[in-house]
Amino acid sequence: MKKFLFISAALSSLLLAKTVNFDTVLKESLNNNLELKAKKLNIDKAKADLKTAKGYDWGKLVFSEEISRSNNAMYVFGMKLESREATFRDFGFADFLSAWGSGATPDQLLAIQPKDLNYPGSRSNFKTKFVYEVPIFTGFKLKYAKEMAKLQVLANKFKYAHDKNKLAIEVLKAYNGAVAAKYFIKALQKAKQTTSSFVKMITEFKKVGMATDTDLLQAKKRDSEVAAMLVEAKNKYALALSYLRFLSGDDSISNVGDFKVIVSPNADLKELEKLALQNRNDLKWMQKNVETMQKKVKMDSSVKYPTIGAHLEYGWNDNQLNNISADKDYYVAAVGLNYNIFDNSEKAKIEKSKIEALQTAYYYKYMKKGVKLQVEQKYLDLRAKAAVLKNKIINRDLAEEILKKYEYMYKQGMINMTILLMKEADARKARAELIKAKYDEALAAAELKAALGDLVKESK
Repeated sequence: MKKFLFISAALSSLLLAKTVNFDTVLKESLNNNLELKAKKLNIDKAKADLKTAKGYDWGKLVFSEEISRSNNAMYVFGMKLESREATFRDFGFADFLSAWGSGATPDQLLAIQPKDLNYPGSRSNFKTKFVYEVPIFTGFKLKYAKEMAKLQVLANKFKYAHDKNKLAIEVLKAYNGAVAAKYFIKALQKAKQTTSSFVKMITEFKKVGMATDTDLLQAKKRDSEVAAMLVEAKNKYALALSYLRFLSGDDSISNVGDFKVIVSPNADLKELEKLALQNRNDLKWMQKNVETMQKKVKMDSSVKYPTIGAHLEYGWNDNQLNNISADKDYYVAAVGLNYNIFDNSEKAKIEKSKIEALQTAYYYKYMKKGVKLQVEQKYLDLRAKAAVLKNKIINRDLAEEILKKYEYMYKQGMINMTILLMKEADARKARAELIKAKYDEALAAAELKAALGDLVKESK
């Protein structure tokens, strides 16, 4: 039974284990990363703003049902007029005719305060109406508002594409960091084999008097140090995988493949700078912001034009809810015009818009210069890292060869254990430096590609 459970657990761990390469984990990150999904919603927000701007062209149709009850003389009289039920009695003619029949003088007639008019009974009113309001001419404000909204949709698409490139760089750092951690484990495992072999060799030498207690203690100490380094390396690998799972949203990742090295384009620096200015999505985003601010100046300047709007209303009034009747209906059709003759605050607003547009244009020019500088820095950094990698490969090979020779010399009694352990440390350091150099070159190549604005495209 225990054997069966052990086999089942082993099979489950194998099924859940997953080794990924960079292209796979990047695809998962672009599809699953929650922060990127949140940023993508900015495009939908911009589209909603565009729909709002377009919606103003059609105006708005509103249905309303107003229910009221009052004994206020003015309100009651108005309700009766609205429902076309007002009578001469409502005007107070009953008191007028009574006084007239009694022979009242003209002055007495005019002084009468009609009871039916001033003290009406309470009345309910049900007002049902449809109101349609539409702008006819807004001084081109709607035109520029729609153009600004369209530009912001494009701007947010470029911003999202740039965010994808930023995530790709972060994923590449995490992925290659995990690969480097894995290779550090392998390098330390090799170092552990070496130091363990030293302990075994010196133990045998000590038996025949060819090594001292000090030699054995030194070898054991170094073996223990390497074992501790190996534990730390495994922990760093676990942490690197954890971050990779976080970025990609894939909890099944348990191992990574080899380093991802982005192949840099075979072009000189000037060509790369030109390519970056054409491809960079953050530049395109900023350019759309410049165009948006220019449209805003025009929109704010449209205050010098009049605005014209229409108001159409159709409804019914009655003292009961079932008020839909041909003799209770009414309509209102109106056209209004507003023209701002003088307003210094609007002039100040236009001036502020011009300043903001100019400010955005300066930021755009500054960004273009910054892109060229970034490309140059990444280009030079990659060349340096590639040269360093070549040297680190040579250094590693030499250190390995030297260690073999010094191990032979120790066996021949030509050197002591201290010197041999120094050469082991040199070889271990050379292996670590080579791994780091590979990581640095891969990262430098990717950062140059990202500076050109097409890392995600390259990685697909």
